Amino acid sequence: MNKIRTFLGCIAASAAVSCGGNQPVSHGEVARVRDFIRTSWDASVQYNPVDSQTLIGLPRPYTVPSVSQTFQELYYWDTYFTNEGLVRDGRLDLAKNNTEDMLYLVDRFGYMPNGSRTWYLNRSQPPFLCMMVDRVFEQTGDKEWLAGAFATLQKEYDFWMTRRITPVGLNRYSSSAGDQLKQEFVTTGGQRLNTDFRSRGLSEAEILRLGAHFAAEAESGWDFNPRFDRRCEDFCPVDLNANLYFYETLFAHYALLLGDPAAAEAWKTRAEKRRELINRYCLGEDGVYYDYDFVNGRRSTVVSGAVFSLLYAGVPDAGQARTLVEKALERLEFEYGIAVCEDKPYDYDYQWSYPNTWPPVVYLAIRGLDAYGYKQDARRIAGKYAAMVVKTFGQTRNLWEKYNVREGNINVSNEYDMPTMLGWSAGTFIYASDYLDGKIDNQAKH
Repeated sequence: MNKIRTFLGCIAASAAVSCGGNQPVSHGEVARVRDFIRTSWDASVQYNPVDSQTLIGLPRPYTVPSVSQTFQELYYWDTYFTNEGLVRDGRLDLAKNNTEDMLYLVDRFGYMPNGSRTWYLNRSQPPFLCMMVDRVFEQTGDKEWLAGAFATLQKEYDFWMTRRITPVGLNRYSSSAGDQLKQEFVTTGGQRLNTDFRSRGLSEAEILRLGAHFAAEAESGWDFNPRFDRRCEDFCPVDLNANLYFYETLFAHYALLLGDPAAAEAWKTRAEKRRELINRYCLGEDGVYYDYDFVNGRRSTVVSGAVFSLLYAGVPDAGQARTLVEKALERLEFEYGIAVCEDKPYDYDYQWSYPNTWPPVVYLAIRGLDAYGYKQDARRIAGKYAAMVVKTFGQTRNLWEKYNVREGNINVSNEYDMPTMLGWSAGTFIYASDYLDGKIDNQAKH
């Protein structure tokens, strides 16, 4: 059990952010990171309006996650967190372009691919497009634009409900990868997990099944992690279903706003049904939510930062949230913030596990804690993340894809060379620093 949060806290004072036992972080240091981000956005912009070999053409300029030589396409869930930074940095134009390019891809393919490459057409990623649309609409108030986007969002929702639904009524991750690609996923997954799965005497059918699970885990965005026991297709993940619940609640709001109260009620009914199913299948006796293995009828045993997506989406009631916050922070919070999975023995050295933290989990934790009124906890997590980014920026002059929550550095579990200046790291830092500066003061929503 981790008791650090009991006696270490991060607070925003008039001149500094103080994080646990670390040296205070001055507003000047935060400003230097913010200046670096602000002057780096344009370097992350690309414009390719025509299909070219494997690159899918997009009608508007878009941002890529890294300004280095990796991840040079538009990516799905990365961009949600990037967009938050862009909007807060006064670059609504880029955030809107990113969103409209994704709406274009949904209209073209019927879903939002993992990224804008043909090799990503076999899968999607965690659904955040509705939240991106909501952020842009929040800034513009353009109902005509919203009406068009809403129609496209419902196409994406139908993809999840027809091609990613399970017998229990909750959704899962999967893919449309063929046999050759499934075999490639086994090879790639083995290389990243430092093991040779083919040497274990698996039959061809078992290899293909493992490849299907690895492809599904790539769709989850958490590739690879201990939550799914390398059987991702068998699970109803809490974060995926939290996001789809958020879609349904936002759809109810949009329908009402656009003059269709009957549709609004239908979407509310869908959301309440999903909430009931999440509580039935994912809520453990200890008050923590776990991914549900619908094939074997049991919950995962891994506590993960995915639970903060439930708070972000507003799934738990106040009592459920109280227990979840207490238990989740006790097992996931460390000196420099939220680990993506609890610290316990695992069979592989996963990059989506302790001691790593990934910015999207930090962002969702801050948002979720704040939404339920746990503002002191939200400020502490924001302060720890800000201090860690400032510290590593001072050492490396860059932002990174993931960080070590025990050491506050980039001594992380890697499955590939870690790229720099990831958009979601920048977006999360901007959100965290604005939160600490009191620029985000939402009323408790749940």
